[in-house]
Amino acid sequence: MRLVQLSRHNIAFPSPEGALREPNGLLALGGDLSPARLLMAYQRGIFPWFSPGDPILWWSPDPRAVLLPAEFHLSRSMKRFHAKSPYRVTLNHAFGEVIEGCASDRHEGTWITHDIVTAYHRLHELGHAHSIEVWENDELVGGMYGVAQGTLFCGESMFSRAVNASKTALLVFCQQFALSGGQLVDCQVLNEHTASLGAVEISRRHYLEKLDAMRLQKLPQNFWVPRTLFVPQL
Repeated sequence: MRLVQLSRHNIAFPSPEGALREPNGLLALGGDLSPARLLMAYQRGIFPWFSPGDPILWWSPDPRAVLLPAEFHLSRSMKRFHAKSPYRVTLNHAFGEVIEGCASDRHEGTWITHDIVTAYHRLHELGHAHSIEVWENDELVGGMYGVAQGTLFCGESMFSRAVNASKTALLVFCQQFALSGGQLVDCQVLNEHTASLGAVEISRRHYLEKLDAMRLQKLPQNFWVPRTLFVPQL
């Protein structure tokens, strides 16, 4: 296993099975963040993640963290909160504000560089990247964004400026995604937060098998049309 240097003139990636064991999943460096390369990466179970000043790094970890949308873990406290939630949740109403919110988050923002923001804006404009927004009155208080691959959604980042805002984004999205035939949310690497919401680890090979099947399946044609997903009960 060795780290592969990508060409800026060829969007091909090496097999994810060749990724390093340490650091876990590091596969390649270099290339660019063009829409064509990013889409090729997601189709092969690969994603970019790098710090400012570093070359572009491409990852495919083993194991992979995933969440079955129908099995989102709703704690008792979150269930009580959501029953009286003050939040309105929308889809694809403010992609730019969401990714900027993630970029300004002190935990997530270290890797969401200007180049990443620009690249995912392009994917959004092409209909591949999507955002879920959480509003309190007319103020954006949380959200998440990611890349669609058929009935699989590759979650990239989320942010929260108010209690349970990011959890609300994921909860409402999972409910709507599952109802429309969505089968899996990719969480990339398991952490305490995603594990508490029901995410589990599966092998990279198992993830790639699911990805190959799900990316060719389709959600209803209007699923990603900008709309309201949830309104608070008055």
